[in-house]
Amino acid sequence: MRFFELFIGLRYTRTRRANRFISFISATSMLGIALGVMALITVLSVMNGFQRELRTRILGVASHIQIEGAEGGLRDWPTVAARARRHPEVQGAAPYVTGQGMLAFGTGVQGVLVRGILPTDEPQVSDLATHMKEGRLTDLQPGRFGMVLGRELALHIGAHLGDKVVMLTPQGQVSPAGLVPRLKQFTVVGIFEVGMFEYDNGLALIALEDAQKLFRLEDRVTGVRLRLGDLFAAPRVTRELAASLNVDAYLSDWTHEHANFFRAVAIEKTMMFVILMLIVAVAAFNIVSTLVMAVTDKRADIAILRTLGARPGSVMVIFIVQGAMIGFFGTLLGGVGGVLLALNIDVVVPFIEHLIGVQFLARDVYYISELPSELQWNDVIVICGVSFVLTLLATLYPSWRAARVQPAEALRYE
Repeated sequence: MRFFELFIGLRYTRTRRANRFISFISATSMLGIALGVMALITVLSVMNGFQRELRTRILGVASHIQIEGAEGGLRDWPTVAARARRHPEVQGAAPYVTGQGMLAFGTGVQGVLVRGILPTDEPQVSDLATHMKEGRLTDLQPGRFGMVLGRELALHIGAHLGDKVVMLTPQGQVSPAGLVPRLKQFTVVGIFEVGMFEYDNGLALIALEDAQKLFRLEDRVTGVRLRLGDLFAAPRVTRELAASLNVDAYLSDWTHEHANFFRAVAIEKTMMFVILMLIVAVAAFNIVSTLVMAVTDKRADIAILRTLGARPGSVMVIFIVQGAMIGFFGTLLGGVGGVLLALNIDVVVPFIEHLIGVQFLARDVYYISELPSELQWNDVIVICGVSFVLTLLATLYPSWRAARVQPAEALRYE
């Protein structure tokens, strides 16, 4: 591109004597691109925030990696846990026992997932201790048959701190009347709330030794749970542990345990990107009408440039520059506005809620009552890049029309 092509293209963009209607459409196109880019950056940042929040809450109860014993449970779990801790990525390890049961209190009955834990080791692999609403995890003392319930589960069956609840397990006893389920009474010593209905309504925690007695595992456990320094390294660490641990067990990580959920979130984010990018595309292709009218308005100028020796390619570049400037400044304004809004969403949303008197995410309805936001610069770069490319594509046809203007025909009635 020669200097005069850039100079004339920029001059056409900022000239004050241009058709005011063309200037209005140019400003509208620029504003539309800016709003589309800003909305796209903000929405994807909020979706990233929700994804991070849900991942944090799920992995605050679930584990990054599970070493689950084969049929019959895992023997000599302290050795397995010690070997796993030798891996540089492993920050914590704790045993667990898991089984299904039926919890009953008064007239309330609820099926639950029972998890036996060591209260002293559990904080190494989960955040349950920080989500206790009543009581403490350390109140789960072996032999006292205490139980910690999820908040929704406790509300469903009507149990409170200190109440006696009955646990029915499928590991029954044979009697003259047939197979009778085992019954065991537990005392509610704590209530937790992590903000995930799946856990708050269906998880009950008991001491590891009590769980071993309840499910007749003797000294075995279901498996060992691991926490990593980098949760995204879980698939690699799982493969490395499977090769180094000489134990009859199955290894799985959180990316497999919750694969469908996180895949659905990723698909939703992709579809939202495509849908909102259509807003940018509509605004970008308004540049087509802007440049077509600009070409019509500048036919005499184009003819003079052609008679002075300008090639058709040079004329085409002039109008590409004009359209590119609209797209560039629209993308720049939208990018800056989107980044600022995404970084300050925790201030802007409460202000709007206070202004209109409506709470978007009511605390009594949603577990996440505030809009989380996580700005990822890769998203910003992709959004701005795609937006600018769309504006360049929109300039091609009108610029090609400008290059085909014949000087003699354009100057015939001038």
